[in-house]
Amino acid sequence: MDAATRQRHLDEISEVGYTVIPDVIEPRRRQELLTAVGDLEGDFCSNDFEGFATKRVYNLLVHGEQWEAIPVDPVILPVVEGVLDHGCLVSSLSSIAIHPGETPQPIHADDILIPLEKPHIPIVCNTMWALTDFTDANGATRLVPGSHLEGNPDYGGDYPTVAAEMEAGSVLVWNGSLWHGGGANTTDEIRVGIAMNYCAGFIRQQENQQLGIPRSIAAGFEPRLRELVGYSIYNGLIGHIDKGHPGALLDAATDSALVWDAT
Repeated sequence: MDAATRQRHLDEISEVGYTVIPDVIEPRRRQELLTAVGDLEGDFCSNDFEGFATKRVYNLLVHGEQWEAIPVDPVILPVVEGVLDHGCLVSSLSSIAIHPGETPQPIHADDILIPLEKPHIPIVCNTMWALTDFTDANGATRLVPGSHLEGNPDYGGDYPTVAAEMEAGSVLVWNGSLWHGGGANTTDEIRVGIAMNYCAGFIRQQENQQLGIPRSIAAGFEPRLRELVGYSIYNGLIGHIDKGHPGALLDAATDSALVWDAT
């Protein structure tokens, strides 16, 4: 993505809270990911938020190398870094398959549990990778444009929304303060997406990456992915271990200098 296109997407996220980036996942890779999701899926979820006709798989980074390229995607990650910064972290990586008959997910904001007065600087930036077409009828994510500049919604309240319709292979990127929710699936097809969620480096991750991913797996990650799952230090301080760099736990060569050393 060239600098002008990246800035256009960042401006759209700043103004309305979201943007859609087309043609990110080429068809063969998309089919491989669809197959992998199908192999992992278990039972339907069983609560109002996750749904009753939806299947989800969490902590995908422990389920095969095919997932490792998603957090560090060269098109999407620079946009996320533009919303947050280079010190951002993987918050959660999961699949969401909305089956026929699913009802609308309650409208919510992804940072609603963070006790900060709104509006505030972006602390969460989430993405939805469309492995199938997303349509108004099959459960495309419902969005309330501009709501990232407001307070929190009443959970499950009735708000005017627009459907984030997009072709398979596209990626929806949004500010975590944006009010949204999965749509109802009134078709006979399954809507499948990958929720690749990020947070600022000073915010606790939704999924505990350091405990959820065995070190033996994390040691095989490329350097940037190691940083994104938490083997990193934010602004020269946050995340250190006894003044050392957490990457050393993976036998990685790291610069352990902290901000204190520069004073």
